[in-house]
Amino acid sequence: MSTKQKSWLLSVVGLLLVVGVIVAIKVAQIGTMIRVGKSMKPPPVAVSAAEVQSLELEVTTPAVASLVAVHGGTLGAELPGLVREIHFESGAAVKRGQVLVRLDTTVEEAQLAGAIADDALADIQLERERALRRSGSDTPADLDAAEARAKKTASAVASLRATIAKKTIRAPYDGRIAIREIELGQLVAPGTPIASLQSVSPIYADFYLPQDALAQLAVGQRARLKVDVAPQREWAGQVTTINPEVDEATRNVHVRATLPNADGFLRPGMFGRVEVIAPEKKSALVIPATAIMYAPYGDSVFVLEKRDAGLVAKQRFIGAGERRGDFVVILSGLSAGESVVSTGAFKLHGETPVIVNNALAPSASLTPSPREE
Repeated sequence: MSTKQKSWLLSVVGLLLVVGVIVAIKVAQIGTMIRVGKSMKPPPVAVSAAEVQSLELEVTTPAVASLVAVHGGTLGAELPGLVREIHFESGAAVKRGQVLVRLDTTVEEAQLAGAIADDALADIQLERERALRRSGSDTPADLDAAEARAKKTASAVASLRATIAKKTIRAPYDGRIAIREIELGQLVAPGTPIASLQSVSPIYADFYLPQDALAQLAVGQRARLKVDVAPQREWAGQVTTINPEVDEATRNVHVRATLPNADGFLRPGMFGRVEVIAPEKKSALVIPATAIMYAPYGDSVFVLEKRDAGLVAKQRFIGAGERRGDFVVILSGLSAGESVVSTGAFKLHGETPVIVNNALAPSASLTPSPREE
């Protein structure tokens, strides 16, 4: 073998030795990293937790209600006439019997004066005829004629007084009057609208419930109403009327609740959400709604379990029911006293080590209300 060949052979052997050493070092490093990786554990995830509670909940039947005035209608003129006086302002509260409008009655008042005089004369003549009849100086026919004239003149007086009274339009009940539709000097005909008058305290809430609810429905049950324009307020009343018949088309029954409305905030024609409250409560398991992970394949929560190494959050599928405020009723999958992750569940999967920090956890309520800034 030549010297040149020996040099090449030594170079190749040296290169292989160098590569072998490098590979051995890398293999050792990778093995060390694998061993360290197996021994390392991820840091626990910070979450907040809540306990599965057993609460006594009200049994409610919800519905959408329309508000209706106890008394409501459009006031109008019964007789024709000229508007002489208007005694109300648009939107004002009026009392029963309050004078709202006076029509011109000058002609009727003049006729009334003459009718009163005729009535007085007819009474005098009647007394004279009665005296003559007692003395036998008159016939029964004369007395009958005098009595008829007296009744006729009295009827004329009463008729004119009734006409004058009808031309004075009064409020038939307490309520709030709408925008007026007449003006001074306007000639009105019978039935001409004057203004709408609505009695709003108390107020009715009309709604429909399915016929299945009739078994638990009774007059006197408590009812609760909320409206979108004032989500922080609530009106409490009671069921006062249940229709005796069920609608054949919808199989629903018409129900009416009566609600106090002292400040007149609720207006006829508004809609709201009403709940009829059953007299007895039911026991149910509840958890905060934020604890539930909703998915097409099923709803789940992360339940906290104590292990030797600390707390672990383990996913569990549940059956979720109706929502009550910030809580959700649990139908299956959990037991009272268990703890579930209430916030931060989106960071978890499978079984994950966790630490609980409730310092910033939002509070849950059965009757939440918007925060006032």
